[in-house]
Amino acid sequence: MTRIQANLILLLTAAIWGAAFVSQNLAMKSMGPLWFVGIRFMIGFLVVLPFALREDRKSAKPLSLKTGLTFGLCGVALLAGAVTQQIGMLTTTVTNASFLTGLYVIIVPVLSVLILRKLPHWVIWPAAALALTGIFYLSGGELSRLVVGDFWIILCALCFGMQVLLVGIFVSGSDRPLGLSAIQFLVTGAGALVVAAFVEPITWEGLKEAAPHILYSGVVSSGIAYTLQVVGQRWTTAPQAAIFLASESLFGAFFGALFLHERIPPLGYFGCALIFIAMLLVEFVPEFTKKRGVVR
Repeated sequence: MTRIQANLILLLTAAIWGAAFVSQNLAMKSMGPLWFVGIRFMIGFLVVLPFALREDRKSAKPLSLKTGLTFGLCGVALLAGAVTQQIGMLTTTVTNASFLTGLYVIIVPVLSVLILRKLPHWVIWPAAALALTGIFYLSGGELSRLVVGDFWIILCALCFGMQVLLVGIFVSGSDRPLGLSAIQFLVTGAGALVVAAFVEPITWEGLKEAAPHILYSGVVSSGIAYTLQVVGQRWTTAPQAAIFLASESLFGAFFGALFLHERIPPLGYFGCALIFIAMLLVEFVPEFTKKRGVVR
């Protein structure tokens, strides 16, 4: 797979996640965040499991304990990000949540420097700044007064940034992208359900009301999209992946306007253009400089 194809897969992933903001928002009207996250990712696990088992049978050697634990570590980061995001969406707006979640576009390259001691391609920094500015303008150029939920979303961005970085580390050179997806879904779903059983009430009526949103989030947003993320990140870098995945705010605004009748402000279209420019920079500048022999 080429890097361009991988980045297009990540763009599709972002579109699916953007639509999921609508489902996540509507589901919170009838059930708690932990139950939602737990059921959602257990469904995602069941969707991916048959393909992961087939992948395992075709593998040259059995899954080692060390590899399984590293895949589980991705699940811990995903669990932390998914839960903090859902908790934050209880009290903040979809617009604020979309913008603040997009902070991981800056967090990933910073974590890459701090943890991997590896500088990304120079274009990542201006592209990340452009994408973050675009997300800000997409929200209308201002955030409402910060509430507790906003701080949960900021924490969620840090957790998702770590998850993107860990997936990039552990899937690189691996022949088990589906195995990684299945294990991280199992860790996320089981972890959320165990805690939910002790701290959150749930009713059959609420579960039925949220069922369509759970199914979309579980089958499409989790089972399909997170697997696409893992597959795409095998062929691109984590900082580049973060740029493309951050476009979920653009798609979130679009689907919010389509299904929740939220209006994109005029300044938002300028934000969309900035995000698109950031993705083009990340896609073409590395190839151009490589062909010209420019040192990174």
